[in-house]
Amino acid sequence: MTQPSHDLVIRGGAVVDGTGAPARTADVAIDGGIITVIGQVAGTGQEEIAADGAMVAPGWVDIHTHYDGQVTWDPEVTPSSWHGVTTVVMGNCGVGFAPARPDGRNFLIELMEGVEDIPGTALHEGIDWAWETFGEYLDAVASMPRVLDVAAQVPHAAIRAYVMGDRAHEEPTDAEVGAMADLVEEGLGAGAVGFSTSHTLLHSSKYGFVPGTMASPSELLALADAVGRAGHGVFQLITDNQGTGLDRLWLREVAERTGGTVTYSLAQSPVAPESWREALSYAEEDLAAGFTIVPQVASRPVGMLFGLQSSLHPFITHPTYRAGADLPLVDRVQYLRAHRDQLLAEESQTHSAVARALMSRWSQIFPLGDPPDYEPHPSTSAAAVAEREGRRPSEIVFDWLLERDGEALLFAPLAGYVHGDHEAIREMMLHPATVLGLADGGAHCGLICDASMPTYLLTHWARDRNRGEGVPLEHVVRLQTSRPAEVYGFTDRGMLAPGMRADVNVIDLENLTLHAPEMVNDLPASGRRLVQRADGYLATVVAGETTFVNGKSTGRRPGRLVRGGSASR
Repeated sequence: MTQPSHDLVIRGGAVVDGTGAPARTADVAIDGGIITVIGQVAGTGQEEIAADGAMVAPGWVDIHTHYDGQVTWDPEVTPSSWHGVTTVVMGNCGVGFAPARPDGRNFLIELMEGVEDIPGTALHEGIDWAWETFGEYLDAVASMPRVLDVAAQVPHAAIRAYVMGDRAHEEPTDAEVGAMADLVEEGLGAGAVGFSTSHTLLHSSKYGFVPGTMASPSELLALADAVGRAGHGVFQLITDNQGTGLDRLWLREVAERTGGTVTYSLAQSPVAPESWREALSYAEEDLAAGFTIVPQVASRPVGMLFGLQSSLHPFITHPTYRAGADLPLVDRVQYLRAHRDQLLAEESQTHSAVARALMSRWSQIFPLGDPPDYEPHPSTSAAAVAEREGRRPSEIVFDWLLERDGEALLFAPLAGYVHGDHEAIREMMLHPATVLGLADGGAHCGLICDASMPTYLLTHWARDRNRGEGVPLEHVVRLQTSRPAEVYGFTDRGMLAPGMRADVNVIDLENLTLHAPEMVNDLPASGRRLVQRADGYLATVVAGETTFVNGKSTGRRPGRLVRGGSASR
């Protein structure tokens, strides 16, 4: 009897290799977790996957997630793993759970709950705190088998809290800045792949803005020096200036001092709808001058999902709604129907002008639908429908919220949808200086569910878009594979080629379906979160082992911690 020639062979698929090259029909042979042959494979595999009529692509690389707590209890790292993601980078936006003194753990949980909308009860129940230093945190993450690879960044807020304690929001002394820099260098030496910080007023908790939000340039440059001394590491930040204005010069200096990559979040702002063009122009100039400053952009609008089960909707502070807010959903729907006129006659009771404005942007509230529509026509907004029907927008939204027995979700884009289409997003995605990110897997559990962005790239941009030009399939795949891998220095993945790590997706592109998000209570302590499923992933392979078949877990756990720098060897 002939012995198998390979560990795994994927037969006859349309190989889209992640380089941007056109698809070609080929077999893929895998041995010892590494791709060994792409072409016609004559030998057999101990395991074989029939890929006739399917696309074969690298596993998706998602560089902007917040699974810092979830990876310590969830070996499947959902929902990202449901969408073909095989590598995630966490510790973004300056928040995370290490280093952490025993008396500082609650602060870090409350910070993450406030900034990233992850239920504090779930974090308290799920995290076992088997660490204090960042290196010990990495060891704890590395000790748990999981379905995909994870990489971590050193978060500024945790560093400040560790060094400054209750003074974490205040101006540090020179000695404290030096201690923070030492911790950044130590964390990178232990295997962190970057350092992250937050400079946006949108990120806050009950303690105020995230520690480090108001950090002086001198503090940030001292931490950049620490990254430079470590010899590796991305400097990641989220900033209201989006790479322009006051950010312009110090970002260049950060890049110069780190000697590496700086990446910041960029989206079309409704306040300054064309500022993203200036940011992209600066990015071109930076690259020409030898600075790697990479705007990180999303593949669909950054927005909120309003619903009766969500963290927010336009009536959540109305007195009548609050009187029935704790009722089970089925009873709450009946209650709201009975009190409809009374509720609609009331005004929001929130004291926040920003919150009132967000919840009454009627021209930017749309029914999401199933399958979900993230590029809805302006004529389908609550304001447009109300005008046609001679009703108030609030009535339209109220009725929408009660659909599907109260489980309906409404899409309220915040950024990237100023002109009611995806043209700005497309231009940002296709710019050679940008990288895809901002899916926020693991975060914003009650209001956002963007971990499905890799699937959306295929269903919307490569296949279904009808309100403008799409993006060629081979380019879409590159955007979610080799490009993010390149930005974070992951040289062993992101492409299908002999010698590369065998992270692979086999996808029925014709029938790939992205379902509407749904609210579930599957976090520790029955914490709630929005999740989103997809059909059409025939198989996902991580390090040569098949982890999912037709969307179902195989129980295999080949994922590992990806360490940066010398710690990776």
